[in-house]
This record gives sequence, C-alpha cells and structure tokens, in this order.
Amino acid sequence: MSKGGRPANSRRQIKIVETSLRDGHQSLWATRLRTDHIVSMAKDYDRAGFEQVDLVAPIQFDVAVRYLKEDPWERVRLARQHMPSTRLRALIRSRNIAAFDFLPDDIITAWVERLHANGFDVIGSFDGLNDMDNIVPGLVRAKELGASTFAAVSFSESPVHTDELFVRKATELIERADVDAIMLKDAAGLLTPDRIRTLVPALKEVMGDRILEVHTHSLTGLAPLVYLEAVELGADQIHTSVWPLATGNAQPSTQNLVRDLRALGYQVDVDLDRVDSISDQLLTIAETEGKPLGAPVEYNGVHYMHQIPGGMLANFKSQLETAGLSDRYDDLLHEVARVRQELAYPIMITPFAQFVGVQAVMNVITGQRYSVVPNEIKKYALGYFGKLLADIEPTVLQRIIDNGSAQVPLKPPSEIPSMLPGLRAQHPDEDIDTLLLRAMFAGAQVDDMKATVAAGGNADEMPRQILGLVKALYVMSETGNHTLNAGDLQISLTKGENEDAA
Repeated sequence: MSKGGRPANSRRQIKIVETSLRDGHQSLWATRLRTDHIVSMAKDYDRAGFEQVDLVAPIQFDVAVRYLKEDPWERVRLARQHMPSTRLRALIRSRNIAAFDFLPDDIITAWVERLHANGFDVIGSFDGLNDMDNIVPGLVRAKELGASTFAAVSFSESPVHTDELFVRKATELIERADVDAIMLKDAAGLLTPDRIRTLVPALKEVMGDRILEVHTHSLTGLAPLVYLEAVELGADQIHTSVWPLATGNAQPSTQNLVRDLRALGYQVDVDLDRVDSISDQLLTIAETEGKPLGAPVEYNGVHYMHQIPGGMLANFKSQLETAGLSDRYDDLLHEVARVRQELAYPIMITPFAQFVGVQAVMNVITGQRYSVVPNEIKKYALGYFGKLLADIEPTVLQRIIDNGSAQVPLKPPSEIPSMLPGLRAQHPDEDIDTLLLRAMFAGAQVDDMKATVAAGGNADEMPRQILGLVKALYVMSETGNHTLNAGDLQISLTKGENEDAA
C-alpha cells in the first residue's frame, strides 16, 4: 500500500479539468484570449480527452464586453459548436455574477438557465464567504435543468478556516443542493501538502461517492505537490492548464501532471499529442501578440501573510507608483494582512480580495487608517454580502460605520426588486442573453460592444493577427516555399531565383 492508501500499481482513473480557456489566460494574460483564438484550438481541445473544459466565469463576460468588444454569448455558442464532444464548464460567482453588488433572484435564475441553454453541461458556483445561502438556489436550478453541478468550498488560511469548517460547508452543500461534486477552490494558492493530508480525507469521509476536485494556483511553487498528495489521498479530479498558460499565477501544467500521475501508476485518459498541439498554438499567440509565458515561481512565505491573488499584485504596484509611493510596497502587503485580520478574515477571492486591497491602499496613501472607506467595505461589514465567519474588530467596525458613505443604510435590504420586467420594457426587441448583459454592465457598455461586433470587430485587437502573419512570412522568406494558415486565411509564399519575387 502507498502512504495514501492506494494499492500498489493502482489503475485508478484520475480526471483532468482543463482550465487554460478560463483561469489560465485570466491569471497570465489578463483574460485576453479572443473568440478566434479559442475556435482555432477547439478541435484539439475536443479530442484531447479532458473530463471537462473550463470555459467561463464572470470575468470572461466582463472582459469580452468591456475590453475585447466581443459578444461573450456568441463565444460560448461557437465553443459549443466546435467542441461537440466536450463537457463545457461554467462557474458562477455567488449572487453578483460580474458586478460587485448582489443581483435579484430573477437575474440569477435566468443566468443559470441561459448558461445551460447555450451549451454548458457542467455548472457550479462559489461564494467568497462560503455563505451557502448565496449559491444553493442557483445550483438547485441547474440540477433541475439536467446539468451536472459542482459547488466550491473556498479555501483560506486563518484561525476561522479550519478543516471542521470546510467539512461543515461541504456537508451543507450536499444536503441542500445535492451537488455532483465538491470543488476545493484555492484561488490564492495557499494549500500545502501538509494541509492536504488532513483536509482531503476529512472531506472524502462526508462526501460518499461524490467527486472531489482540487483547484489551486502555482503562486508558491507547491501546487504540483499539492495535487499529487491530494490524488494519493483520494481526490478524483484536478484542475490543470496547458503550458504556456500554466504555472506562475495559473494552475500547474497539464503536461507535467499527466506524466507524473502516470509515473505513479494512475490512469489518465488524456492525449498528450493533442495537448502539445494546443501548447504550440498558445506559444504562437504569445509570440505574435507579445504575451508572457508561464514560468515557475520560487516559494515565498510572505504570500501566506497577505494571501493576495497574483493578478492583483501588479495593480497594487501601479497604484502606488501613480501616487508616488513605490517605496511603500512592503508596507502595503503588511497593511493588507492587517486589514484582513480586522475584517474577520475574508477569503482573498473576488470580490473580497479587491475590497481588502483597496482599503489597504487607502490606509497607506492617506496615512490615517479607515479615514476613507469605500462603499463596498461598509456593505461587507454590515452583512450585505452574506454572513461573516467571525466578528469584525469593534473599533474598526465603528470607524467603518462613521466614515463610510451615509448612502449605505445600516441594514441591508431584505429583498432586491426584480430587474427583468424593467429591462424587457426598456429593450423590447432584445433577447434574454443581451438583457442579462445589460443587468451587469452599466451605461453604454453593451451598446458599444454590439456596435463593435456589427462593425466587424475590435480595431485595437485585429491588426495583431495580421502583424503576426507578416512577421512569420518575413522570417520564413529566407528558407523557401511556405504556406501559412490562420483560421480561414491561407497565405502562400514562394521564393524563386529572383530574390524580390514573392
């Protein structure tokens, strides 16, 4: 027997949830994969043998509408069309989806219904406070529609985030939502092999035959070890990403984990030739568009103090540089840890990582702690986003109440009015998918996206594709005859005796 209770030479099957198309490019490329990128790789994803392909969470809709000026629903439909054999997976963020404030129940229910109608076989949800009241109704609706469902137990390190707490939350999700899988979600990359040795057996003990999947990030360099230890102790699925959208801020690489698991005797039904083809295509995108490659990071114990997700650290540095306070970066990290402790240890996960980070920046910049209090911090402290797991430090709570906006009532609303009737009245000719985008994006953002789509695409994004073709042709012009394919576009170059002929 192995140390994890696995029989020697076990052929237990371990399944891979592939995250490149969601969390990989979110973590390393600021969520900038375009629809044409995804479609161009779809055949290989569809035939690679992944258990699921993780495609969207709220940020994919946000970036598509606001920055790429693409229709995110059309992206979903095209992915479904080009990956007919794949179980596509969607993640919902509590009751606020892409916004910070909670949305009414009719929007949440319709969002779940449209995810399923547009092709998602697997639908799950998470809440940054692990307040299951915020996610159970949506999960129940997804189950009614016939989707396979998963729910996240969001991991954090603090005095209140004990194994007993996580087991209690998993049990609640099973009893109330009858989910098919529990996702141990570690957005800040905090899990260690030692913690896995107690947490995974404790979760498996209350889960019965349900699937346990583990999701972490490579922010401390420990993630591959965490996955291998979790599998040895009974985890069924792990989340990986195809390099170069792996390691660093993202998940461990699919290629390395598949090989390591096979070396331990596990069965992993993933076609690494297809994975390597995806990797080659991602490398081409990175080289053409100047995007970074995922790279391993050294262990950093300070990370466990502030627990900031990797994508936020660069933003903090930029904010401090703008304010002329670059030399205060280390002070900021310590302030984040202090604010988090005072605010009853919120998990550093969207949106609470942003809330804590902004308050810490305000405290550092002003030099007077909690003299400036964002609305979101006051709402968090007053319970607008759900039940806190501990009490906020009393003097801090009073400062938040005193210095926060008077427009935030001391008692959160008991019920949020429905939105869909008003949206339908304002936009009677629009379909439900567009109305749901309008529920999340204020002002003219949806109209701007639609106008850009109607005009043929985002002018700021498209030239890079052509630039990449020109660069490639220039390099290949030294070596003879070549044909270059890019989606539906094919360019041939023939070099004859006349050096100027092409």
